[in-house]
Amino acid sequence: MKPYLRLFDFSQKVDYKTEILSGLTVAIALVPEAVAFAFIAGLSPLVGLYAAFVMGLVTSVFGGRPGMISGATGAVAVVIVALAKSRGVEYVFATVVLAGIIQVLAGALKLGKLMRLVPLPVVYGFVNGLAIIIFMSQLDQFKDASGNWLTGNTLLILLGLVLLTMLIIWGLPKLTKAFPASLAAILIVFGVVTLFGIDTKTVGDMASIDGGFPPFNIPDIAYNLDTFLLILPYAGIVAGVGLIESLLTLELIDEITETRGRTNKEAMAQGVANITSGFFSGMGGCAMIGQSLINISNGARARLSGIVASVVLLLFIMFGSSLVEQLPMAALTGLMIMVSIGTFEWVSFKIINKYPKSDILVGMVVALITVLLHNLALAVLVGVIIAALVFAWDSAKRIRARKHIDDKGVKHYEIYGPLFFGSIKMFNDKFDVADDPEEVMIDFKESRIVDMSAIEAVNKLTERYHTAGKKVYITNLSSSSHKLLIKADKMINVNVVE
Repeated sequence: MKPYLRLFDFSQKVDYKTEILSGLTVAIALVPEAVAFAFIAGLSPLVGLYAAFVMGLVTSVFGGRPGMISGATGAVAVVIVALAKSRGVEYVFATVVLAGIIQVLAGALKLGKLMRLVPLPVVYGFVNGLAIIIFMSQLDQFKDASGNWLTGNTLLILLGLVLLTMLIIWGLPKLTKAFPASLAAILIVFGVVTLFGIDTKTVGDMASIDGGFPPFNIPDIAYNLDTFLLILPYAGIVAGVGLIESLLTLELIDEITETRGRTNKEAMAQGVANITSGFFSGMGGCAMIGQSLINISNGARARLSGIVASVVLLLFIMFGSSLVEQLPMAALTGLMIMVSIGTFEWVSFKIINKYPKSDILVGMVVALITVLLHNLALAVLVGVIIAALVFAWDSAKRIRARKHIDDKGVKHYEIYGPLFFGSIKMFNDKFDVADDPEEVMIDFKESRIVDMSAIEAVNKLTERYHTAGKKVYITNLSSSSHKLLIKADKMINVNVVE
């Protein structure tokens, strides 16, 4: 019988064996990622590893999505690299602290609900772009120190070990799920390399991970307005990128596990984690979609796996660096390639001819920006803007007007569709002020006045009828539309009939 116990304040039960083994797998996978991202940012490997430990621990304990893994990420690294090179690591620490404060404020203001505005095509594009990035980042393992592609036996050995890793991860779950396939693959490939003395690239070839407990450090910078204005743009981008990547990862994990995370709580936890990371010599970060998917695919669903991953990572740094540095990169490369395959939304190809072309375009644009610029925040923002413009255009075309004259000689316009900035021109084209009778009634039963542009359009229309010496009545306004007109009473003069 599996040992189950409730952990923290969540009602779901915890399988200790699955959580611990999955946490160990994630910890191993975190090492090369954290080191690589630290290099991208122009920082020491330990700065990335410390960030992975602190971010992972704090968000696992306090976050709004059990099972999600946070750590040092490339999205943050590409933002701070310019600051690191121009001002040094102390300014990076200060920037991370300020970014964390911004994220805490975002969570306190409940801005996490803005994720509802991100349409599905944007999520698909984000996920697919990230899957491609994860895959492409593994190609560096097939190059030598000079950046040239490997050849001969060196390449064949690496390919063989990578394929062996992928085969184990794919095939073992079909035989048994008693042990995480990812961890089994890493251990088996490590055993094969050690047993046969195979000469292949190891974690230690990237950099040494030997270190101590993350040292507490108050950023050594000039505390004045100039410094604040210097780091504020970087901090704002780090906070935005971190929240977008974290909350989109949360949405993805929600979909996979068919559960619901808490976006505002996760935003605050990300902020606290970044503040703590900045004070404990870390480069900051956010949720990691690759490691999160490793964790979830292993069956982990609770906070314990993330806590174990963070603690084990720290133990690696403090006591087990010599062993971890011997792990073959081929095993970790195979693992991450499988993650990229699992991350990609293959259903995207099936829906190309079934979804609106505009949605397909949005998904492709988001994926392209993600891959080319590695700027997740920009990719999502562009996707949302395009989706919003397409929606506005489609809504603008839906404005209709049914016309008839009753037995009293009053002409009726029955409006259908929302009246907003995009539909104003088509709305105005429906009316024939010069040839209309003395009295006109505009019925908004099937329409709604949405914004200031719509109010102004109604204002100008009534003025045109007034100038022509004709009376116009507005009827059947929705409560929200009526309130807008009442609030704008000083601006316009419209006869509202209830």
